[in-house]
Amino acid sequence: MPVAGIPYFGGVLRNYVAGEFRDSDAHFDNINPVDGSVINRVAEADAQLVDEAVHAAHQALAGEWGALSIADRCALMHKIANGIEARFEEFVAAEMADTGKSAFQARTIDIPRAAANFRAFADLAKNRGSECFHTDTPDGKGALNYSVNKPLGVVAVIAPWNLPLLLLTWKLAPALASGNTVIAKPSEETPSTATLLAEVIHQVGVPAGVFNLVHGFGSHSAGEFLTQHKLVNAITFTGESSTGSAIMRAAAAGVKPLSFELGGKNAAIIFDDCDFDEAVAGTARSVFTNGGQVCLCTERVYVQRTIFDKFVKALKLKAQALKVGWPTDPNTDMGPLISHKHKDKVLSYFSKAISDGAKVICGGGAPQFNDVRDQGAFVEPTIFTGLGEDHPLVREEVFGPVCHIAPFDTEAEVIALANNTNYGLAATVWTTQLQRAHRVAKQMDVGIVWVNAWYLRDLRTPFGGVKLSGIGREGGMHSLNFYAEPMNICIKL
Repeated sequence: MPVAGIPYFGGVLRNYVAGEFRDSDAHFDNINPVDGSVINRVAEADAQLVDEAVHAAHQALAGEWGALSIADRCALMHKIANGIEARFEEFVAAEMADTGKSAFQARTIDIPRAAANFRAFADLAKNRGSECFHTDTPDGKGALNYSVNKPLGVVAVIAPWNLPLLLLTWKLAPALASGNTVIAKPSEETPSTATLLAEVIHQVGVPAGVFNLVHGFGSHSAGEFLTQHKLVNAITFTGESSTGSAIMRAAAAGVKPLSFELGGKNAAIIFDDCDFDEAVAGTARSVFTNGGQVCLCTERVYVQRTIFDKFVKALKLKAQALKVGWPTDPNTDMGPLISHKHKDKVLSYFSKAISDGAKVICGGGAPQFNDVRDQGAFVEPTIFTGLGEDHPLVREEVFGPVCHIAPFDTEAEVIALANNTNYGLAATVWTTQLQRAHRVAKQMDVGIVWVNAWYLRDLRTPFGGVKLSGIGREGGMHSLNFYAEPMNICIKL
């Protein structure tokens, strides 16, 4: 289904290597999850094209890009941000077509944040300082020790499909600001905004080879060719934990720096002293935003027994009030999941939960529209209760619009329940007791805890997970510290 105003929609999305848009012999379909129609075809990069991209990135690093001053490099990044905003409506349409997400989310989060990432990291890099120490020596003359930050080199950036442009630029911007060159591989599910970004980068005059884009899949395709390439100096990835493990194995031989933001099985803890209405509204948002397809979404909800029944009823009303439908409808709260494959995965968890005796509070299946949307990947907002902590729906990341609610009695009990997971990305705590908020928050085995909020982000702060949820931290100086290697220089005086 072509999208008006985007010239290449209905045609072929090409790779971008060494400053040129490149087709390939193999193509695959880009599917609209709203109705199952084909948006366009995508050129799949083969091993040779990926190799060309890596060599082009090395040449750019040794050439014009490596010689640019930080000020000039960051000025180009501001031009990229301006270029995104100049084609704002095209980016919104492309993101909506690929993902099915609402216009409100694409307009207020995905595209604006992508542009903001380039400006924020450019300004941070431009004003970055370094260490300098005067060192005493036995002869009394001393020495001067200072550090310089050198780029890692050629960085492979592998981005996910849930927030395609936002999370691609979240990695790309600090990588470029630090002086690296990049080969980006977007998800095969969401190739469009990455291709638009390549057009913007080309138009603003970023030197050839600095940014390269290769389309394709993971195993036996562009993803594998890229992560196993000996001349790739570092890899950053957001996606499933199992894929992260595979990338780690590929990178081990070269002992390459890795930055992973992986899956989550995030818990919300609702104490009976919470602001009840705020806790219900915040939990509904944390469960159902983007159809639950955000790594930070809540899938396990623990509610103090004294308010358990009241909370379940209130959250049910919030879920049932959500409007599921056309992304272009301004009243739509939730669009489809990313694909039929993912829909089938999510519904398989629902089926197992129901067959194992879960109580369905609401949802549990796919909505019926009696129009072309029935060919899409829609799933109902769903709430379950009654399952044990060892059930797959409670243990494994579903990544859909679903949560399981369970009661608890004591603070110590719920801390143990929340931490009893192989993941450790995020948690939310709802309480009006100041001491409890601090006490419980610091006991969570996660990378980020929200108290009386969710998804309230300061982009300067560290972001990442523990256990199966990732390696390293992103955000602010934490991102710049990954993409640059500090080097010590000692001058004898």
